[in-house]
Amino acid sequence: MADRQSLILEAAVRVIARNGVRGLRVEELATEAGVSTALIYYHFKDRAGLVQRTLAFISDRATGYTDEAVEGTEDARAVLLQLLLGELQDTPRVRENSIAWGELRATAIFDADLRAALAESTRSWNRDTADAVADAQAAGQADPAAVPLDVAERLNSLVEGLSERWLSGSLELERARTLLEGAVNAELGPHPG
Repeated sequence: MADRQSLILEAAVRVIARNGVRGLRVEELATEAGVSTALIYYHFKDRAGLVQRTLAFISDRATGYTDEAVEGTEDARAVLLQLLLGELQDTPRVRENSIAWGELRATAIFDADLRAALAESTRSWNRDTADAVADAQAAGQADPAAVPLDVAERLNSLVEGLSERWLSGSLELERARTLLEGAVNAELGPHPG
């Protein structure tokens, strides 16, 4: 991706996290990114294209910081847990991503084009998590009868809910992380050893 496009998308995440999708104004985004509105329209065609590309950017960025969270982790079950806990970190990048993701999910209720893009992004996230569940099963660290995609969907839905509660101030971050760890243990069964 071109540096200017990345710069614009990073700014779009910040603006959405600060003002919501409805508050995303191309003029404000241009100021935030330090570019002209014409350049934004050149790269993204229209506001809808910008919003959809921002969703893809958020998904890619989340993959980056969750991959960082598991770096050096060998235990398959620990990899799964760290992938999920990667979404519950009190860092500016994770907070912005999570807030913007929640805003995009809420907006998708009313926007069929965004809904389709969000559904695909969610399916991808579920597949990645299901792969981690299957790896834990193959390592003998998870209930072999569990259906990985079902486990993934439940855990990812919980991550989103815990994240929203944490970000809205109705749940402390450490409590959210503890609840998520308990859910992983409930889904996978007792950790052998």
